Amino acid sequence: MINIIQARHQRSEGQVMVLGIGTANPPTVHYQDDYPDHYFRVTKSEHLTLLKAKFKCICEKSMVRKRHMYMTEELLKKYPTINICSYNEPSLTDRHYDWGEPRSKITHLIVATTGNTDMPCADYQLTKLLDLSASVKRFMSYQLGCFAGATVLRLAKDIVENNKHARVLVVCAEINVVNFRGPSEAHIDELIGRALFADGAGAVIVGSDPDLSIETPLFQIVSASQTILPGSEGTISERQKTVWWRHFHPLGISDWDSLFWISHPGGPTILNNIQKKLGLNEDKLRTSREILKEYGNMSGACVLFMMDEMRRKSAEEGKKTIGEGLDWGVLFGFGPDLTVETMVLHSIPIVHPLTHD
Repeated sequence: MINIIQARHQRSEGQVMVLGIGTANPPTVHYQDDYPDHYFRVTKSEHLTLLKAKFKCICEKSMVRKRHMYMTEELLKKYPTINICSYNEPSLTDRHYDWGEPRSKITHLIVATTGNTDMPCADYQLTKLLDLSASVKRFMSYQLGCFAGATVLRLAKDIVENNKHARVLVVCAEINVVNFRGPSEAHIDELIGRALFADGAGAVIVGSDPDLSIETPLFQIVSASQTILPGSEGTISERQKTVWWRHFHPLGISDWDSLFWISHPGGPTILNNIQKKLGLNEDKLRTSREILKEYGNMSGACVLFMMDEMRRKSAEEGKKTIGEGLDWGVLFGFGPDLTVETMVLHSIPIVHPLTHD
């Protein structure tokens, strides 16, 4: 009986909130109009003229304007022996955070990446880099792909609900240098990835019972779930409607346009299919399209960038809440197999400087 009482006392009673967001990109920028020339030059593949023409066409249809990448032409020249530009050869900045609390308040650290498998792991390295407490509770996640951002937010929610006063630092960091290689006429489909993927890192602080004199809640994480959809054909359309409906039915919501949307961008075809199958208005996926346009597909980090972009744009446009002026929204991540993460978010009202009540 005593143990049960102690366990209840340990659990948080408040709502789980996103309390801060930070994003970062490498300084090197590649504009999509110029990237085919760059890519075929650095991979010494300019003789593949037909393949280059197809790649240019893919880039033109990608809806991407620019991408940030850690890897530079100088870096490739510095390490010529690792054969990173060959298709078949094996080869393995500025940041800001707006949380307000000192780093010593961080109790848990969750890191997700597909670009690193070193030991000590990236979570250990980040603990040292940020000078976090040696007793911070760490969790490292590898190779989740594009649904990683939603997965680690779900895990952070579970941690906060079961640990009173917890402050969880969630980090998604992606560097696609491990996947970079030259073009192959036998694998033209891989050029789509070369036209979409980019590097970036996002971080959020998740906690409950915020100190409103210091912390500013942004989104409430109401519920979260993960689903494996059998057979990838069509799974991001009709079947997914059933998954979302389960979450929003208790709230009395059946109109998808009444929600704000934080959907992993994937690529233009995926976004177009989501919009068409769910009958969404043109502007519902504007945040996803904007991140895809300005940063490319940064895998799991994308949804964290979208949360930051939505927060920034909503304040800039004088909206009443962080979620484009709407109260309720959905965060949607998906990736290999097909794994789908669905999260219900409640938007926090924005206090504008000239409208304090």
